[in-house]
Amino acid sequence: MTRFDAIVIGGGINGLTAAAVLARRGKSVCVLDQAETLGGMAAPGPDGAPRGAHLLYNLSPAVRRDIGLGNRDWPFRSAPLPSVALSPDGRHVVLRGGEATNGDSSAHPDADAYRALHGRLAKYGALLRQLAENAPPGFDGKLASRSALRQMMRLGWFGLGLKRLGRDEMRNFLRVLLSNAYDTILDEMPDGPMAGLLAADAVRGAAAGPRAPGTVFSLIYRMGHGGEVTLPMGGMSALCSAFADAARNAGCQIETGVTVTRVLIEAGAACGVETADGRQITAPLVLTSTGAEVTCHLAGPQHFDIEATRRMRNVRARGTAAKVNLRLSSLPAVIGLSRDLMAARLIAAPSATYVERAFNPSKYREMSPNPVIEAVIPSVTDPGLTSGDSHYLSAIVQYAPCDLEGGWTETAKRALAKATIDTLATYMPDLPGQITASEVLTPVDIEAQTGAPGGHWHHAEMSLDQLLTLRPANGLGRYALGPAGLYLCGASAHPGGDIMGLAGRNAALAALASEGRK
Repeated sequence: MTRFDAIVIGGGINGLTAAAVLARRGKSVCVLDQAETLGGMAAPGPDGAPRGAHLLYNLSPAVRRDIGLGNRDWPFRSAPLPSVALSPDGRHVVLRGGEATNGDSSAHPDADAYRALHGRLAKYGALLRQLAENAPPGFDGKLASRSALRQMMRLGWFGLGLKRLGRDEMRNFLRVLLSNAYDTILDEMPDGPMAGLLAADAVRGAAAGPRAPGTVFSLIYRMGHGGEVTLPMGGMSALCSAFADAARNAGCQIETGVTVTRVLIEAGAACGVETADGRQITAPLVLTSTGAEVTCHLAGPQHFDIEATRRMRNVRARGTAAKVNLRLSSLPAVIGLSRDLMAARLIAAPSATYVERAFNPSKYREMSPNPVIEAVIPSVTDPGLTSGDSHYLSAIVQYAPCDLEGGWTETAKRALAKATIDTLATYMPDLPGQITASEVLTPVDIEAQTGAPGGHWHHAEMSLDQLLTLRPANGLGRYALGPAGLYLCGASAHPGGDIMGLAGRNAALAALASEGRK
């Protein structure tokens, strides 16, 4: 079959979500992915171990419902994980939702301050959630249309929710949105491992330090769907398989190992794609989960106005998060931490000041010698992922800039692996002797394998000037890109990164709504 109602470029979580939503509404859909394994940033390695993303943060219930995987249909379970803020002196802090304790389960002196801050950010996140689950506000010029009325109702509900906060809390909400995470956190608690964990979460994947304005928004963003961190049983491969099966069950045709070389445009409208093997596949709708600038090149800059191409070219997507995967002969021990807590999300960021200092070298295109690390050992929670006494450790390493001075040579990769292992060995002294194999994925590797612009964890900076109607850029914030029928459905579109699937869902609904207005 070479003619479809819609073509989706990219088989990541957003791409598969967009495809399933379209197919469940009667469209014939073809999904094309250049990789051999579906999942994009969430795709597992050959042995099922996580290569990129390793945890679920904000998988949207609306996405699960709209692709046919509601609670009763969910094919696998996921285990909630606590977060452990590691401390070099063994006084680790364990966070479970809004509760904080010491690693030995004793009361933490700043537990009340953490509970209050967490509760406030969760309240603000719940307020913003409804904006994430819909296209950014905007009108097609027909104020009396059904679409315009729905948008006005949503904005009205948002305004009502804002008013219900009360005058003082509303002012604080508006102040915090523009604040930096460093000051917001340290206004509530002393600097230390707990503050370091919050600061690290505020800049996860970003080319920014916690002192950058607007970084507190990332904390609020992650609270929008509860902020719970979970590990899929069966690994990320179980998650990717669930989304792929949802798309196939809806009737989608999925092809892997297929590179799209051109988006076909005729009479100012998308009409299909051309692949590297010379095929032409036609459809009046083309949705792409790559970045806006990549999409512009695929379609041809001549089909976009000059201002749009300038804005797409200037979207900030400078990846700074690398991935280091370690195969271990046995489970490492963390001094002061029980074996049960080795299953937690482990954060190596002993203070907010440490996070800011770790960021500083990346400003000058250098990797941090003391990186911020989010590590998990998923085989502790899910023993079926490995055999015998072996385990694997999955680490997201920040800051390792995509534009490293001198390039990402093999020597640079070895230096990154050493910095990662040395940092983890501060807490796991036996780790270096337990490593049997390692893999380093720099932002350059991530971009090559997944198409993520700049290897950026969220495809573009989650900064205030690249959110809502400004994501990915002003005038391009409602998924449609220039030529009729061409849509952006990846993480560089609203509402952005993390494994939510909302960008794909929202883009598919926007494409369907546009067809309904013709």
